Amino acid sequence: MLYLDNFLFLEYTICSLSNHMEVRMNIVIVGAGKLGRTLTKHLSFENHNITIIDTKPTVVENIVNEYDVMGYCGNGASYDTQKNAGVAKANVLIATTASDEVNILCCLVAKKLGVKQTIARVTSHEYAKQVSLMSNELGISMTVNPELDAANEIVRILQFPNAIKVEHFANGKVNLVEFKIEKGSILHNKSLIALREKLQLNVLVCAVSREGEVFIPKGNFVLHEGDNVYITADAKSIVDFFKKLNILKDKLKSSMIIGGGKISYYTAQKLLSSGITVKIIEPNLDICNDLSDILPKAMIINGDGTNHELLFEEGLLSTDSLVSLTGMDETNIIISSFAKAQNCGKVITKVNNANYGFIIGNIGLDTVISPVEISSSNIIRYVRGMESTRGSEFKTLYRLVDNKVEALEFLISKKTSYTSIPLKDLKFKNDILLACIIRENNIIIPSGKDTIEPLDTLIIITGNSFIKDVSDIMR
Repeated sequence: MLYLDNFLFLEYTICSLSNHMEVRMNIVIVGAGKLGRTLTKHLSFENHNITIIDTKPTVVENIVNEYDVMGYCGNGASYDTQKNAGVAKANVLIATTASDEVNILCCLVAKKLGVKQTIARVTSHEYAKQVSLMSNELGISMTVNPELDAANEIVRILQFPNAIKVEHFANGKVNLVEFKIEKGSILHNKSLIALREKLQLNVLVCAVSREGEVFIPKGNFVLHEGDNVYITADAKSIVDFFKKLNILKDKLKSSMIIGGGKISYYTAQKLLSSGITVKIIEPNLDICNDLSDILPKAMIINGDGTNHELLFEEGLLSTDSLVSLTGMDETNIIISSFAKAQNCGKVITKVNNANYGFIIGNIGLDTVISPVEISSSNIIRYVRGMESTRGSEFKTLYRLVDNKVEALEFLISKKTSYTSIPLKDLKFKNDILLACIIRENNIIIPSGKDTIEPLDTLIIITGNSFIKDVSDIMR
């Protein structure tokens, strides 16, 4: 450990991964908070060359020791700090501090040093309105807003109440939906082949999570109650699927939100515009007054969301959904558990601490969202897109089953060695499933006789975290 001019500088040698992959890119992350730390974890695992910059020496030291990356202690918005930290050699700089202004300034300084790609965390809804200005005039490549990203996911889930999780591919043409097989379901003890013959629907089961194990299933795989199942199809086919299972839930008409922070504001705004009534419970009177001004159509209640008598009084038993969005993970878990025990409608829980995942799974809270993980995935998707140059264009990334499985979207940009060849004649790596082919707005659940053609969009499910190009799925 070396201390130079009050700056902590720690260098490292990248550990060789089991597959001996080459280092991909030089990435600088400014800010070692929740988002910065999460990005460091995921991007270092993908064998990128990571430098983390933060103002706190102990924070830098801890993250360097934990993830075996390079650390530099200093003000990331300072030209001298960035220059000394080697930012000029970076392929991309990601600014994730708690200050929007600092993040924007970090990106501007990095651009001055010659960094072509910059990403800024911007959480203010005022700044969020100026995304095009930041891109066109300031040259910031991408902005992320964890609170807005979380709200978008909440709204997607609430619009599809059967789902634990909902993701979109191909500009919304294809959905990936997670749901749980409940006790007494006709899916119990059914093989995928038998299921497809029985239901006669264009739906593909692409992943199954069972008691901590993850499966990318083949046709002989047998489903069991308690399984978390991931299916892909267009929206109509998924609705028809739930109808045939006799578990399709009615569209939500009301939502109770606990906590009055930024995520609550964004979520309420989107729900109200969809015609869903919204009630927000928040203990801080000043925040309540602010919310009343900016959300005049919402009902704002000044009170404690952990008070069960208040929840009953405000209609917990009659609301279609409850979304727990306080600033404390533990509080959100407690409120959601209580709502679940009262057979409340759809329950969504915000949790940022990944260590709570096991606990949550064992107390029956199905739908959990993490703003940090959502924004992290969005950034990783952008970084992956920078690497994709061999014949396919990387479009979308979603992480499933506690980040054990990835759902990837690629556009086939040109003719390659694997195009126009029947799938049965191609040799795919293990833990790879070609879930869907989108061709001229037609959705194809692929069989062995189908082919991949230029301009096709592919949805790929994989347990491999190093897929950068479609060619990577071939042996």
